[in-house]
Amino acid sequence: MTSITRLKEWERALRSQKLSSFASPQDRALAERYEMWLDHGFLRRIWTNFYQIAPGVFRSNQPNKKRLERWKTRGIKTVLCLRGGLSPAPLVLEREACDELGITLYQHSLTAREAPSRAAVLGLIELFRHLPRPFAMHCKSGADRASFASAVYLLTQESAPVSVARKMLSPRFVHLKWTRTGILDHILDAYEARDRAEPIPFEDWIAQDYDPAALQAAFDATRGRR
Repeated sequence: MTSITRLKEWERALRSQKLSSFASPQDRALAERYEMWLDHGFLRRIWTNFYQIAPGVFRSNQPNKKRLERWKTRGIKTVLCLRGGLSPAPLVLEREACDELGITLYQHSLTAREAPSRAAVLGLIELFRHLPRPFAMHCKSGADRASFASAVYLLTQESAPVSVARKMLSPRFVHLKWTRTGILDHILDAYEARDRAEPIPFEDWIAQDYDPAALQAAFDATRGRR
């Protein structure tokens, strides 16, 4: 059995339990190995995708403990993790590091390859109203979920126009709209068209008109014709 196979079997076992800490040095070593290789942590050692989107608000990819230490020196004491379906290993490592450093960690799940639910988007907006600043938000790579969340922040908390918020969904952050994650761009397109025809705040549009299933179906149909 290869090391990768053992790690995958260990991950499946972890997913079946509610993990809050690592019981043994062996478990911790496996978790760190998983984060480094299967979760692509080795790339994040040299590439942070870190960017300030507004005063006191930052976006990034998944941080490790050393990066969290650097964030703290910048005054960041609040972190928002946007990862859904996260393997317990990276989350527990992050939670333990945040606890040790006195950083408050929030978790709010978003999807990137399918339209997020209405509840997920409204919940994110509500979080933005109350998160202590300065704060940093992140997903795994900082490319898609962090991009969409950054756009939502600008639309709802900074009253930015769609043309400005859309810049958060950019190849500069390795967001590629021609992939399945282009559904996030499609959501902004739909809102922009509605707002142009009859002005409406983004949050109200989400609460009243947003239909993730219909938007997903329209986006999938468009992709099929490419």
